[in-house]
Amino acid sequence: MSRIAERQVSFADWELVRQGLRLEPLLQAISDFLDDQKDIIEQVRCDLTRGLKKAETGRSGLTPQQVLRSLVLMRVKNWNYRELRERIADGCTLRQFTDFYCLPVPRHDAFHRGFNRLTPETLKAINDLVVQAAVELGLEDGQKLRVDTTVVQTDIHHPTDNTLLWDVVRVVTRLIGRLATALERRRIKGFRNRTRSARRRMQAIQRMTIRQRQEQQTATYRELIGIAEEVIESARAALRQTRKARSKGMITDLAIAETRKEIEHFCGLGDRVIDQSPAVYSTASRFQLSRSSIRFLSPTPTSSSAVRCSRRSSSATRSSSPKARAA
Repeated sequence: MSRIAERQVSFADWELVRQGLRLEPLLQAISDFLDDQKDIIEQVRCDLTRGLKKAETGRSGLTPQQVLRSLVLMRVKNWNYRELRERIADGCTLRQFTDFYCLPVPRHDAFHRGFNRLTPETLKAINDLVVQAAVELGLEDGQKLRVDTTVVQTDIHHPTDNTLLWDVVRVVTRLIGRLATALERRRIKGFRNRTRSARRRMQAIQRMTIRQRQEQQTATYRELIGIAEEVIESARAALRQTRKARSKGMITDLAIAETRKEIEHFCGLGDRVIDQSPAVYSTASRFQLSRSSIRFLSPTPTSSSAVRCSRRSSSATRSSSPKARAA
């Protein structure tokens, strides 16, 4: 694969230049600036030939000039790979800037592979060059940093109520275990590991069918909320219990203090998750009626005379004639 630093100019390229095509002032200034960066071009060439047994043979690939200039153009214009390829292939001035001229422009994945072969050190040097060129051109003063982010898919679960409650139990329990290890204890007294119980209820809710959700979901949610509340209260009790505990080293004390802050933070997040749970689930777990209140509210007879009176009235109703009932 040919990785020469500068390719040979063809007659078609010379005719294109002779017609007097001019770059826009910004791209012309960047092009003149990049022409003087021989060290960066050589560094890009070394990255492109890295790992190749015979870099001088094989199909002709992107030259270091084309890779460097295409990357700078992509950063300046904020284009993606497909748009970069389409703009270069469609415009004569961009062909001249990226050193393609009359050559065929490869597919977008060729640019992706070429950019991926650049090492982090080379990318850092290119970014510094872009900033230096912007400062020299008066476009930036180099005092502020603007960062663009892209949302990508990752392996996190969808934030449903039951999975968030399970996350609260799991993370708080793990942090309490880390605190116990830092304090050189096997476990913290009064704190129970409820991860298995919370995981079983979370998975049960996830696997319910539509009919099972109508019949069983409310009770399972209440149990899961109760477990989360128990873990949060136990964690805060463990923090109060170990408030004055210290280790033997200063670094370990700093780690303990940071762990305590994380526990407080995630306990606060757990309260928010419980508060935002549907009222039909959370209310019953916090305000359950006791047996005595249920007996007090139930309409049961209070004496044997009332029972006898109710029986007499019911027997009299059954023994009445149809004419009397009609009347």
